[in-house]
Amino acid sequence: MSAFDVRDIIKASGETKTDGGGIAAMGGSNRPLHPLAERIAAMPFRKSLSPVMVEGLVRLFDMAIVAIIGLAIFAVYVFPVVRYSQPYAIAIPVISVSTVAIFQALHLYHVGAMRSFAPQSLRLLAGWSALFLAAIAAFFMLKVGEEFSRVWLVSWYVAGLVAIILSRIALSFMLRALTRSGRLERRTAIVGGGEAGIGLIEALEGQHESGVRIVGVFDDRNDDRSPDTVGGYPKLGTVEDLVEFARRTHLDLVIFTLPISAESRLLHMLRKLWVLPIDIRLSAHMSKLRFRPHSYSYIGAVPVLDVFDKPIADWDMVIKMVFDRVVGTLALIALSPVMLITAIAVKLDSKGPVFFRQKRYGFNNEMIEVFKFRSMYTDQSDATAAKLVTKGDPRVTRVGRFIRKTSIDELPQLFNVVFSGNLSLVGPRPHAAHAKAQEQLYDQVVDGYFARHKVKPGITGWAQVNGWRGETDTEDKIQRRVEHDLYYIENWSVLFDLYILIMTPVSLLKTENAY
Repeated sequence: MSAFDVRDIIKASGETKTDGGGIAAMGGSNRPLHPLAERIAAMPFRKSLSPVMVEGLVRLFDMAIVAIIGLAIFAVYVFPVVRYSQPYAIAIPVISVSTVAIFQALHLYHVGAMRSFAPQSLRLLAGWSALFLAAIAAFFMLKVGEEFSRVWLVSWYVAGLVAIILSRIALSFMLRALTRSGRLERRTAIVGGGEAGIGLIEALEGQHESGVRIVGVFDDRNDDRSPDTVGGYPKLGTVEDLVEFARRTHLDLVIFTLPISAESRLLHMLRKLWVLPIDIRLSAHMSKLRFRPHSYSYIGAVPVLDVFDKPIADWDMVIKMVFDRVVGTLALIALSPVMLITAIAVKLDSKGPVFFRQKRYGFNNEMIEVFKFRSMYTDQSDATAAKLVTKGDPRVTRVGRFIRKTSIDELPQLFNVVFSGNLSLVGPRPHAAHAKAQEQLYDQVVDGYFARHKVKPGITGWAQVNGWRGETDTEDKIQRRVEHDLYYIENWSVLFDLYILIMTPVSLLKTENAY
């Protein structure tokens, strides 16, 4: 089994004492963690597949295979003799889409259901048969039965059923293999020990289809209410340690076991965790307070309350990635003459390379290297942005002043978008590691600053088109930037990205804050 079990690591290392309350105090990035947490975070892993994506792909496959079979039988048997094919052109897509709809209504697209074919076979047969009976009834009621070949309809029913059954059997084997390898499991951290934590762990492990892989327990308490081992899993540290742990390894989900009545403690922890690009849930497994069933979401059969969702996830992430690569490539081609002229001007204006590379914060606080046209004298370049560029800054070259005012210096970041994929066209602007406002690091000025890193940074963003570009010499300027960035994250859509891209050239006309 390639998916690791934390308890196996404990047995192998003999480390059962975690001393969760004795970990070093917060010190920004590279916060020291307990040795066991360090080992778990350093272990290689294969990123899990999104169940939502898997289910969506199966829906598309079902729709495609039903349509292809109907069309193939029509092409071979009906088309050579039929004169009027419009009824078939309507019936084939309608029945294909209806297949997905009826299978969805029968709950045949849940990963757990698709993992085992036999228990779902009768529902699949009933749904497929009911669909064709409904089609026959519709043909009769609409008095168009004579327009359709009976051989075509029966052949489609039989061939389609065989194809779906075979594909579902193959899918069940594939999903079992993915489950064994851990690719369909959500790497999960539990927050909160005691009886509630033990009860949640037992509930999750008591079912085979929860899709959860627990990597450890975190709790701010360090007393008898929160022992070092909870349900066989080690307590790896505090909630602040969990933030650093999530920076170093991949986490999909955090589940709180705290009761809703512990409001102040819950809010205190959430203020630390909401900056992470992960789903956060509150367990309702042992809560005496009961809401209506539709108020809950479920992890397997365990009821939870949704607190935070990872932004731009699943299909939204795919759409944004495709949008970035396609539009970014077109922009790179269209702007290549401008970039070529700029490169020549930079080279002729002063000695040094054409491009300037700078380390900046990317998604989930990862350090990425972004490209810019060099706008400063080589010997005075400031790779860490320890000193912000100001009006009339002597470090900036003649060409540099123009390309900074017009933001042409940012165009090489299209390479990051198209080739590296660590930047998006639209998103919060990536800031340098040591950028400051009034001699304070940005995260010291703005509470929750790192929440802007829950999505990939962008070449342009909502803050920039609203005039918040250029120098950030005051606390208010960086505060307003972050406010706009968070608004973008919470309200993202493709149309919003398009609007920002369209408005970006207009915003560049306002150059009073760009030096």
